[in-house]
Amino acid sequence: QVQLVESGGGLVQAGGSLRLSCVSSGVLFNINAMGWYRQAPGKERELVARINNVGSTTYADSVKGRFTISRDYAKNTLYLQMNSLKPEDTAVYYCHAYRIGLGARQYDYWGQGTQVTVSS
Repeated sequence: QVQLVESGGGLVQAGGSLRLSCVSSGVLFNINAMGWYRQAPGKERELVARINNVGSTTYADSVKGRFTISRDYAKNTLYLQMNSLKPEDTAVYYCHAYRIGLGARQYDYWGQGTQVTVSS
């Protein structure tokens, strides 16, 4: 099992910055990738950024050039640096991890979420 605990959300004005953190614990040795998703009211959960176990990153088009995902293996912590925040970035942000087990079955793990609110 993997446990994920996010922190760092809050209220910020447009143009400001926040850094989200996600501390992981449990069985971590075979995690394939970790990432951040977000869900705004009335919308589906969407991928924001992902980093795999060789350091390759993927970003949603809407955050490219503004957000940076990184991972500190020594601290078992995933980060999301968010700059130039916009009101449309307002959402609950979730930390996610997955691994591929026997028979190519995917196991997904989620944090509880942290609220990010960007005022105009």
